[in-house]
Amino acid sequence: MSRPTIAGVARAAGVSVASVSRVLNGLPATEEMVERVQRAVSELGYVPDARARSLKVGRTFQLTLAVADVGNPVYVTMMRAVEEVVAAAGYRLVVTTTGPDVVDEVALVRGMARGYADGLLISPLRVDEDLVKSIRECEVPVVVAGNVPAKAGVDTVRANSPKGMLLAVDHLASRGRTRIAFLNGPADTVPGAARAKGFTEALKAYNLEPVAATEAADFTFAAGRSAGRQLLTTSGAERVGFDAVVCANDLLAVGLMHELAAVGLRVPEDVAVVGMDDSELAEQSFPPLTSVNLGSAERGRRAAELLLARIEDNDRTPRRIVVQPSLSIRRSTP
Repeated sequence: MSRPTIAGVARAAGVSVASVSRVLNGLPATEEMVERVQRAVSELGYVPDARARSLKVGRTFQLTLAVADVGNPVYVTMMRAVEEVVAAAGYRLVVTTTGPDVVDEVALVRGMARGYADGLLISPLRVDEDLVKSIRECEVPVVVAGNVPAKAGVDTVRANSPKGMLLAVDHLASRGRTRIAFLNGPADTVPGAARAKGFTEALKAYNLEPVAATEAADFTFAAGRSAGRQLLTTSGAERVGFDAVVCANDLLAVGLMHELAAVGLRVPEDVAVVGMDDSELAEQSFPPLTSVNLGSAERGRRAAELLLARIEDNDRTPRRIVVQPSLSIRRSTP
């Protein structure tokens, strides 16, 4: 039995081959045309020849999403949102991990010259001059989900971490928690620097002084437990040192809650805990975690849309979008 062709789909749908191509490539078409083409594709079992398509238009119809850690729930949420947008436009998403080292981020950006993808969406954990230069000189369009200097000349979508910290401190202060500690990730990272700055500014807004602060080795659950032990040891918490902790992400917060439980401190009765990212983990933890939603899904969607637009018109003026946060209140705060 011969393989169904695009011409066969056109005959079955009663439209032109050009019309079938428009529908299959996600280009504007009437609802009736889309329905007729999709019905014919389904009935015939037509599968587009990706290799021929790529050779014809000079594209791979693949996009790369690069994140520091594919196991982090916030990146999973972002990935799902990106995939939904690019798949609807006829692209396949390839996800890769850069790790925490900026050298590996630079290598990945420079490796895009090999031509295995039509564009790159990267969420860098650390940024330096080499990374900015490699993004500026990259041979395919790049969008950054994060913050890089404007001189990079690239579309960016970032969270408003300082405002997120203000939401967290405002919530705790409104509940009478004024001895607030901070558990950050590495301060030399993009999110670590932004959240440290935001925490300091938020405390000043309420005329509060930091009770204790510690910096985890990275943004993982294990690092949260280790930093949590350090926070308890150095602050002399023992039920009186602090009555709340703001954590730089949900993984750190859950790690901290394990350490609080290990020394007999109750959440939220003794210590209220707030995370950031509002990932699935926040709802799954015990008690469920109050967390600042930094719009990871929205950031993923907006970044994917910018990347598709950049692929179609690489001369567009770069856009810098900021997604605003919200607070999801759960049982880890009173």
